[in-house]
Amino acid sequence: MEQKNKPLSTDAKNTHHVIQGEYFVSDDPSIVLTTILGSCVATCLCDPVARVGGINHFLLPNGDGKDGMEFRYGILSMELLVNGLLKMGASKSRLEAKVFGGAAMNNGLARIGESNSQFALNYLNDENIKCLSKSLGGSNARRVRYVPTTGQAQQMLVSEQSAEELSPAKWLVKTEPDVTLF
Repeated sequence: MEQKNKPLSTDAKNTHHVIQGEYFVSDDPSIVLTTILGSCVATCLCDPVARVGGINHFLLPNGDGKDGMEFRYGILSMELLVNGLLKMGASKSRLEAKVFGGAAMNNGLARIGESNSQFALNYLNDENIKCLSKSLGGSNARRVRYVPTTGQAQQMLVSEQSAEELSPAKWLVKTEPDVTLF
């Protein structure tokens, strides 16, 4: 039985950082995926039966791809993530999502975060993928850690202090089902 408040591994050799425009899927229970988000959005997907999952990190909801940068758009990022999971044995009908990001980091980018968030939620709805939890909007960056094989997620809201300056004693307790804020 999964322990709900079990801390995630912080072993650097088992941590994979997903940067802007990337996605990553895994069935390795020792892997922890991490990303840092501002106005970008990360969608975490898991098939709890197949014990496979993954995360993406997209910059913009959509675009024409004429600039050769189609990897940064949500539509391609979501398709790559879902198809990567299906190739590893996931069933689309069992996928469970957790969505993070979409902050208004400054006045000039306020609509980008909102557009990214709305895109991710619309995509999940259109594809009949259940969204178990979300942490979207606001004005703070987020650091997310995710265990793809269990769907366990943690989030730290980052203010003016960097994530490295925050001690574990300042971590927040869980407020959403299966999402630990730290």
